[in-house]
Amino acid sequence: MRAGDGSSMARTREDMLAELKANPEVQAIVVGGGINGISTFRELALQGVRVLLVDRGDFCGACSSAPSRMIHGGLRYLENGEIALVRESLRERDALLRNAPHFVRPLPTTVPIQHVFSGLLNSAFGVLRLRSQPAERGALAVKTGLAFYDFLSRERRTMPRHVFRGRDATAALWPDLPPSARFSATYHDAWISHPERLGIELILDGLAADPRALAINHLDATRREGGRLVLADTLGGAEFAVTADLIVNATGAWLDETNAALATDGNRPTPFVGGTKGSHLILDHPGLLRALNGHMIYFENLDGRVCILFPYLGRVLLGSTDIRVDKPGDVRCEDDEVDYILKSLSYVFPGIAVRPEDIVYRYSGVRPLPRSEASFTGRISRDHFVAEIDGKPPTLCLVGGKWTTFRAFGEQAADRALAILGMTRKTGTEDRQIGGGVGFPLDDAGREALVARLATEFGVTAPRAAHAVSHYGANAPAILAFCRSRPDDPLPGTCYTEAEMRYLIRHEYPRSLGDLLQRRMSVAITGSLSSNAISRATTILAEELGWTAEKAAVEERAFRARLARDHGLSEAILAERDRNPTWSLACA
Repeated sequence: MRAGDGSSMARTREDMLAELKANPEVQAIVVGGGINGISTFRELALQGVRVLLVDRGDFCGACSSAPSRMIHGGLRYLENGEIALVRESLRERDALLRNAPHFVRPLPTTVPIQHVFSGLLNSAFGVLRLRSQPAERGALAVKTGLAFYDFLSRERRTMPRHVFRGRDATAALWPDLPPSARFSATYHDAWISHPERLGIELILDGLAADPRALAINHLDATRREGGRLVLADTLGGAEFAVTADLIVNATGAWLDETNAALATDGNRPTPFVGGTKGSHLILDHPGLLRALNGHMIYFENLDGRVCILFPYLGRVLLGSTDIRVDKPGDVRCEDDEVDYILKSLSYVFPGIAVRPEDIVYRYSGVRPLPRSEASFTGRISRDHFVAEIDGKPPTLCLVGGKWTTFRAFGEQAADRALAILGMTRKTGTEDRQIGGGVGFPLDDAGREALVARLATEFGVTAPRAAHAVSHYGANAPAILAFCRSRPDDPLPGTCYTEAEMRYLIRHEYPRSLGDLLQRRMSVAITGSLSSNAISRATTILAEELGWTAEKAAVEERAFRARLARDHGLSEAILAERDRNPTWSLACA
């Protein structure tokens, strides 16, 4: 790891590994660096617990890197009778709008409606288990649900109340909707621009709160030997043991697998999780983007599953599927899912043609839902709970959970952990701003002023300053200052620069091309990743991490293979982007 210009001030992954080996006794170990594990880690670090967070891959590297990117109250959960979950989700949505305003923004959401009375008994049938698949929601059912949605968020209202429209007003705003759309209803939820980056900021907040806290990616908890937990460094290959007073299993879709691996008596614990797969597409389609008119369109497929369609970082995000899975490690967006998702689009915008070539990225993840025998996956609870397994040390299992409620779930898990450890809470987090959200302007005028000030102060273009603000929030000056002090060539075809990548490598723990290009940066999901960009990023990672030429070549080949297999990015597509790097024009 190279030093200089602030990088020597950051605790590196290697520093924390050395600290852990020198002092392998921790109070709590959180296994699983997805958003719920990260949230629990931050909560415990803020309370003065010596806590260790480990993940066998990257932070937010599995399920937490594949969400819908919605931050929402869960309107359709009302049909399952999950009123407490909706209330909690609305509260957490509003908290994120305050605490992470650099990443979480309001999202006007419109529901096209074809019928009047349909779906009125969905809630009753769902709660009483009289019918699994819901009927299509008509005007009265949607109006009732939105009125209740507004009622649940009345105490700290941050969003406008819902609006209902007839046929003519609907057609005027969304002329591409089908003539069968007799009504529309608009309410507000929120979306998150860079979820993986928010996860990293939460980790950095936890590390800053307590210098004894440790967070190490690519470190696998393999087994328990008596009162010790054996960890394997998946990068260096070494194994070593740590002791903890408490284990928190936050491995999400892998929770049952982890419990079995860490069991000491040979008995497989009761299964907790039964996940479903959700796949999404990112489209480069200006006509579709215009048709959305700045809104998310929330609609039903013919099979009763809810679909979403909204503007995302200059592209269009479309999803999703909801398919039961048994092996979470095998999931990817399959061709039949692409067909399903594109066909669903034809129901809501029948006159807009979308071709497979318009897809710039596809991704899939597993929702770690509580185990359920429901035949219709939409009836499976989206709630979360903490289960305890006795042992020495005991294990807390985080079951369920979603992006919107990560803070509340982490708080709930931390409070259980503190009780076991005999400690008390020192501080809360509901009103605690996160990372680059600290002091970040809440209004558009303030953000525009910040962009203008940074452009002048650092001598960069307005688009370059806007990129820094949108990716790093109030931390943008630190990144621009780092970049100003060294050669700062653009990464081909993107809004990023080479010095910016070096900053991320030195301060945010990426140890692979996927860590850097898919999770610390947004070049893959926005369709700006090209063959030349991958090659240049490989060179920079090799320089910063001390890779040999042979290791760099192996890493690059493996990354390209994963892009093709899991995300639909063939070598031909990546090479074509070298010839037509249109994305970078927005950053010139």
